[in-house]
Amino acid sequence: AMEKSYVSMFLLLIVISCALAKDAGKKDTKDTTAKPKLPQTLSRGWGDQLIWTQTYEEALFRAKHSQKPLMIIHHLEDCPHSQALKKVFAEHKDIQKLAEKFILLNLVYETTDKNLAPDGQYVPRILFIDPSLTVRADITGRYSNRLYAYEPSDISLLYSNMQKALKLLKTEL
Repeated sequence: AMEKSYVSMFLLLIVISCALAKDAGKKDTKDTTAKPKLPQTLSRGWGDQLIWTQTYEEALFRAKHSQKPLMIIHHLEDCPHSQALKKVFAEHKDIQKLAEKFILLNLVYETTDKNLAPDGQYVPRILFIDPSLTVRADITGRYSNRLYAYEPSDISLLYSNMQKALKLLKTEL
């Protein structure tokens, strides 16, 4: 299985120890005052009952330590394609259920990590990152000019790509 050559395999080298230190320090004060967490704000409508991470760094940290894959959705609030995809994503019961097995992040801005834009900074685009912090550039949608784009009509492909991301995990880790 070692020779499987993926389109592009990048290790995201990010110092996550500082994120950990920040989180550990925050814990005590936050839990008493700020319950419940505000999922609506972080979900931005992609699944209000799901747990969404706030930052890319936090998402990487959680993926690594929970051994769950990370799903990142890049979108924009005023983009009709993003809006349309968000609607079917949020209303798709099976996707919402399966999403619980992922660390989730949706972003309305680009990160400085070039690995999250293997073929450009378009929206909406969805990328998967495994717990070794490798961007799975091999999990693509159906458009050759925008590999990680999904239209509302591709929702079942997105669902099977989510299943694929979870399956890869079992076989590789």
